Amino acid sequence: MTWTRRPITALVAAAVVGALMTATPSVARADDAPIAAVETASGARVESVEFVGGQQYLVTVYSPSMDRSVPLQVFRPADTSAPRPTYYLLNGASGGEDPSSNWPDQADVSTFFADKNVNVVVPKAGAFSYYTDWVADDPELGRNKWETFLLDELPPLMNQSLVTTGTQAVGGISMAASAVLMLAADRPGFYSSVASFSGCAGTSDDLGRAFVKLVVEARGGGDTENMWGPDDGPEWAANDALLNADKLRGTPLYVTTGSGLPGFDETLQSARIAGDVPALINRVVVGGGIESITNTCTRTFAERLAQLGIPATVKFRDNGTHSWAYWQEDLHESWPMVAASLGV
Repeated sequence: MTWTRRPITALVAAAVVGALMTATPSVARADDAPIAAVETASGARVESVEFVGGQQYLVTVYSPSMDRSVPLQVFRPADTSAPRPTYYLLNGASGGEDPSSNWPDQADVSTFFADKNVNVVVPKAGAFSYYTDWVADDPELGRNKWETFLLDELPPLMNQSLVTTGTQAVGGISMAASAVLMLAADRPGFYSSVASFSGCAGTSDDLGRAFVKLVVEARGGGDTENMWGPDDGPEWAANDALLNADKLRGTPLYVTTGSGLPGFDETLQSARIAGDVPALINRVVVGGGIESITNTCTRTFAERLAQLGIPATVKFRDNGTHSWAYWQEDLHESWPMVAASLGV
């Protein structure tokens, strides 16, 4: 994974210490299953649809809670003759706003889902936001009401526009691996399943808070007080999936992490490294360091789930860094659980 806003090699050490909907005319597309330009009672609406190719579309939607447009990469089902469920995939720290950190650009999303009867929706926004509702606007990162968008605005809009079954699952990596757990905890039963890859469920203990500040402040230039208030304030605990784990009871969970040690993709022969020695060093040192943190976080989370008697599939790889080759594997290996929860 390439991190883009600020240099991070020196930062690894710091991390260690419903409603009525009104349809409007369809937007033309290449086949007979239009993506409709609709607006919901909340004011969320589809602003534009661009056919990219194959089953992929770039859809821009308006979020009333943030008063901004949000681009989405949307992959339509193999068979659009009947309503299908939706799988939301969330990106890591930079929100997928650049190709180096975006699901469809860095993993085989297009080909993997080409023969599957599911809508896949990937927001290309939300950098350094933790996909949460911030308590205040931020001078650097603006207005962030991502939980409102992802739970209340976007799903009804997609359900109408894509003609879905109304069933949805969610998955995320890194920053979003934390966020998807908290989204599900805040709305029990909303998601049919949750897939969390290489994240920290705990955000209010020392390690979790350091990881959050690494993303939001050191990388994004934002202020975590604008996100969840002062460090000892109640919003940090309210947005901690480790502390709120009991709310995940009944939701199928798939949680993974590597160890941080070099794995199959940490070689000069890897297509993602392509003989670039500095890139390999960065991957091993930075990516390895970050993944060792998420490994610790995930072990703590797994122990908490076990204490609560909440079943989950938790996978600890013997190696692997904080990078896309492993998340692509996670996407494939978690799909049977996700697919079963979606009924496909």
